[in-house]
Amino acid sequence: MKQLADKLVLWIREQVKRAGRGGVVFGLSGGLDSAVVGALCQRAFPQSSLGVIMPCYSNETDIEHARDVARKFQIQTKTINLEDAFESLTKVLGGEYEPATKRMAEANVKVRLRMVTLYYLANRLSYLVVGTGNRSELSVGYFTKYGDGGVDILPLGNLLKSQVKELALHLGIPREIIEKPPSAGLWEGQTDEGEMGLSYEELDRYLATGEAEEGIRKMVEMMMAASAHKRSTPLIPPF
Repeated sequence: MKQLADKLVLWIREQVKRAGRGGVVFGLSGGLDSAVVGALCQRAFPQSSLGVIMPCYSNETDIEHARDVARKFQIQTKTINLEDAFESLTKVLGGEYEPATKRMAEANVKVRLRMVTLYYLANRLSYLVVGTGNRSELSVGYFTKYGDGGVDILPLGNLLKSQVKELALHLGIPREIIEKPPSAGLWEGQTDEGEMGLSYEELDRYLATGEAEEGIRKMVEMMMAASAHKRSTPLIPPF
């Protein structure tokens, strides 16, 4: 894990240098992936890393965990409350649509507001936006298109969730963050595994070995196919 951490730190530095930028900005959510990204970014750019805490009707425990990570790794942070922006935008957008689609549509607005915030700061500071997605989530499309998927680099993009946990242990991420149920904090009681309909353990096993119960295999393959558009640039006619 030490070798992996060192290689990722060097890779982050190399990508920033190649882009002609001066540092990195990333969302600090209080979750496992963002904590690992924060620790790596701080190693890569001790003087020019910015972790952004962006509450939007968020769980207070997650906010405290984000602050704990910032204190432990001495990450400079900026807190930007997005609740007023969220309320204003959803009010303007209106509600004359199918009620069943409301919760997911509004959850995606929250995530996309975070993307807009990170890119505003990146533009002002001449930084790159660092994403927190891992291989497990990227493979099945468990991210918001042009939301948390809208980033410049993804240091954890080749790592399964289980590998991110191992890396977190090596880096010294607080145990309570490593062990709490993964969640994007999009609504009360929301968890990643509950929303996906399978556990990270089941997903990681299939991605690593190709082995899974038939129901799990079909579910993962269906999710991969349905989310293929998220992992590619917009389609252009072949003529």
